[in-house]
Amino acid sequence: MGKYLDQINAPKDIKSLTLAQLDKLASEIREEIITTVAHNGGHLAPNLGVVELTLALHYVFRTPVDKIIWDVGHQCYGHKLITGRREQFNTLRRYGGLSGFPRPDESEHDAFATGHSSTSISAALGMALARDYKRENSSVVAVIGDGAMTGGMAFEALNHAGHLKTDLIVVLNDNEMSISHNVGAMSGYLSRIRTDPKYSKSKDEIEQLLRRIPSIGSTVLKVAERLKDGLKYLMVPGMIFEELGFTYLGPIDGHNIGPMLVTLEQAKNLGGPVLVHVITEKGRGYGPAVQKADKFHGIGPFDIDSGDCLKKSDVSTYTEVFGNTLTRLAGDNPDIIAITAAMCSGTGLSDFAQKFPKRFFDVGIAEQHAVTMAAGIAKSGLRPVVAVYSTFLQRAYDQIIHDVCLQNLPVVFAVDRGGIVGDDGPTHHGVFDYSFLRSIPNITIMAPADENELQHMLFTAIKQNGPCALRYPRGTGVGVVLDAVPAPITVGEAEVITEGKDITLLAVGNMVQVARKAGVMLKEQGILATVINARFVKPLDENCIIKHAMRTGRVITIEENVLAGGFGAAVLELLQAAGYTGIQVKSIGIPDDFVEHGTQSELRRKYGLIPENVVDTALSMINRRKIKGIK
Repeated sequence: MGKYLDQINAPKDIKSLTLAQLDKLASEIREEIITTVAHNGGHLAPNLGVVELTLALHYVFRTPVDKIIWDVGHQCYGHKLITGRREQFNTLRRYGGLSGFPRPDESEHDAFATGHSSTSISAALGMALARDYKRENSSVVAVIGDGAMTGGMAFEALNHAGHLKTDLIVVLNDNEMSISHNVGAMSGYLSRIRTDPKYSKSKDEIEQLLRRIPSIGSTVLKVAERLKDGLKYLMVPGMIFEELGFTYLGPIDGHNIGPMLVTLEQAKNLGGPVLVHVITEKGRGYGPAVQKADKFHGIGPFDIDSGDCLKKSDVSTYTEVFGNTLTRLAGDNPDIIAITAAMCSGTGLSDFAQKFPKRFFDVGIAEQHAVTMAAGIAKSGLRPVVAVYSTFLQRAYDQIIHDVCLQNLPVVFAVDRGGIVGDDGPTHHGVFDYSFLRSIPNITIMAPADENELQHMLFTAIKQNGPCALRYPRGTGVGVVLDAVPAPITVGEAEVITEGKDITLLAVGNMVQVARKAGVMLKEQGILATVINARFVKPLDENCIIKHAMRTGRVITIEENVLAGGFGAAVLELLQAAGYTGIQVKSIGIPDDFVEHGTQSELRRKYGLIPENVVDTALSMINRRKIKGIK
């Protein structure tokens, strides 16, 4: 760490530094972030872009009394470094270490837990209203990116905040547009005029004077207002925020601490809702992150000198197989439309977007809109595929029910990052989708055991005449050889991998590989297991499941999803409805808890999603001694 960073143990410690020293501290923070993320992985580009903004915020405001709410929260690393977590920063995103997102249980300076986009203004407004109700004296600041502003929830909150007129500061971190010095200078000049109390007072006095002139007052006032509004629309950026009831300040250079301190002080003293527009550069201070901000938005461990990722595999990821298969299918089927919510490369659609630009739509961070738009496309006779991370599909739950499933429309949901995601933690694990989708009528839910089955399932889903969710995990596939041509799978038909008389292992998705290995391990101990790849969470293969459950009398279900309402629950419901209550059933999955951050392997071991635990569970059901050393 650096000379200045070593001395920062709390935000108050930066308030004695000069501007030159703050600039040096910013450089040291960047170096620490780059070094740590290169080793641990994480969100690099967003954090490098807000270092000076972070320092300016903590210089002007006094957390934890004042509240700073980071939208998404993937840009909070600098904030963590100067709020008492410097010594633990090397544990960032490691199992048992610091979270990569704000966590109030980690620090009193983290005002609100975040991980998803477009929530900060709503949360900040709630805190501001609570402050007013309790007659407290503090500032509330929401820091939101230009990407997050595409989310409808952000505008709902802006609209309400502008209506209520309570004291609230929104900092718009804009890292997409460049700064024009002339426009910036004019805007800064107009901002200073509008925030000058003398200007506000004289404006009110002029309006009152005009109203006192009976014959021409109202006419002149209307003309003056029209002239004023016309000039504002011509000369002042951010007028949409002004119309929503905010005082707009900016745009200002987000890497120049001095002007930011002045502007934030103005915002603090103004009163009412204020929006501060800050221009930043994503990846600032690290060349590869500036050049490839998308790649370095969230990245695994990498070599600092080259910027190359350290972990490379010859095995394709599920995401890559999905993207390649959809692109290939779209070449033969002109009705296929691809939709994503600001995750083009993350969902594997980059190649599709290049080859079929008229059939690709990125709606921004607006999952609700994406789903209902897909419903409209499907209603018009085309075949939309909505590619979305499981954790973000949660944000469009009502639209799945109301706009897609209720009308039984053929929308395909390509649910990426299903199951345990890893280091991003509880806001990003996709462990609820089986449960929240299974309860909806009309929808088909399938999960591939490997990447080859993924391409067949995608082909099958697109041929369906109703809603279909195809759920697959993050990371590389099993490494199987892909069939040359995708082929249809019979909907609701499971695959029996091995047959045995002692116990049935019923798995779905990536847990099929766990069941396979457990079956081999049990055979080595003289126990013959039936291993079934369920393939479908809805509809279940009732005949297959009942047949083998009756034959062995013991069933273990395995899923990388919460047990509440998940795949195992569906199997139990099936057996109960069929009257087979005497069958012994154990379900392995995620308990009624939020999964913390850690590597996928660490977390799967913690929750027993490994062959050894399946074997132990089977041995206990058969009243055999457990594997030595396995808990």
